[in-house]
Order: sequence, then structure tokens, then C-alpha cells
Amino acid sequence: MIKVLIVDDNIILRSGLKTIIQQEQDIKVVGCARNGKEALELCDKLLPDLVLMDIKMPVYDGVEGTKLIKEKHKEIKIIMLTTFDDEEYITKALINGADGYILKDIGDQELINVIKNTAKGFVVVQQSVLRDIRNKYETAIKMKNVRNITIDINLTNREKSIIKLIVDGKKNKEIAKELYLAEGSVRNIISSVLEKLKLQDRTQLAVFAIKNNLV
Repeated sequence: MIKVLIVDDNIILRSGLKTIIQQEQDIKVVGCARNGKEALELCDKLLPDLVLMDIKMPVYDGVEGTKLIKEKHKEIKIIMLTTFDDEEYITKALINGADGYILKDIGDQELINVIKNTAKGFVVVQQSVLRDIRNKYETAIKMKNVRNITIDINLTNREKSIIKLIVDGKKNKEIAKELYLAEGSVRNIISSVLEKLKLQDRTQLAVFAIKNNLV
């Protein structure tokens, strides 16, 4: 039997989660709390196996509540359940020891599966949340790489024309048609420009062009 503590300042959400969870025979809701402070007190008293923890709450929010609970009860699993897919919250919660991070729009059966898998020791981050973190991380890396480029810009008018069309979202075939070039020639020119500017792909090239007022 998996003993679960629900922590959310919204009574309707607490009640709804309790109804969903208790439909499972091997999961039991042993208590509910309105904030991180109450969650810590109930963890001391009830020793649940797992806590479903909201982020935005009064007194102690979910991030702080997670930290306090994990300091005293490392064995208790904590899943952050929230409407916020902000990577700052996610990072802080995971650093503080959270074992999972899911959004409140998760399906009923998916929620049950997450609880069971987390109780088994898996770290679970909902796919949409993970995808958002990865996309923002990759963008940050690309921007950092572009920002660190310190070379002289020496481009021909033809190269600048192609860069402008790339920024406009044009594909090689469309660029070739607009500039009356062979598609192979467009590919070769783009490769030459990337090498000249020490960039890795079209995305970096577009960002570089915008940041350096090339378009």
C-alpha cells in the first residue's frame, strides 16, 4: 500500500486528487495539507511514502516545503504537481530533492502511473515539462555560442541575401528559386558562410544575423 499526502492550498484540487487516487486499491491518501509548513508537520506525524506537492502556496511554498521534508525524511518521495512549467521552479525543486515534476493537466491514469513509478524509486518528469527544459537549454547554448563569436564580418552581397532569406524562414529550394540559383549552389554558399562565421547551423546563423544587424 502506497501512503500519499496531498499538499495544495486549493481545497477543490485537494478533494479532486483524493478522489482520483483512492480509486486505486493499492494507494491510500493518509492526509491533506494546505502549505509546505503543514506538509512537514504531517510528514512527521503520518510518515507517508509519497507527497504530491503544489508549488505556489502561502507560508512555505512547495520548493521550500520539499527542502524541509527531505532534510528530515529522505525516504519520502515528493512529486511536484503544478500548473507552472517554468524551468526555474523545476530546477529548484529537483535540487531540493524532488523525485518528480508533473503538470496539473496530467490525465488520471497517468497520474496513478507516476505515483506508482515514483514509489518504486524512479525519477519522473512529465514529457512536456522535460521537452520545454531541453528546448530552452538548447536555445541558451546556441545563444551563448553566437554571443561569443568575435570575428570580422566579411560577407558578399549574395551571402547577405541568402542570410536574409534564412532569417525569413525560407528553405533552400525557395531561396534558390527567388535568387535564380541552383539549389546545390545555395547549399554550398550556406556551408561556406557557416564556416566563415564559425557557426554550426542555420538557427545560429539567423540569430547571429539579427544580433549583428545583418538583416
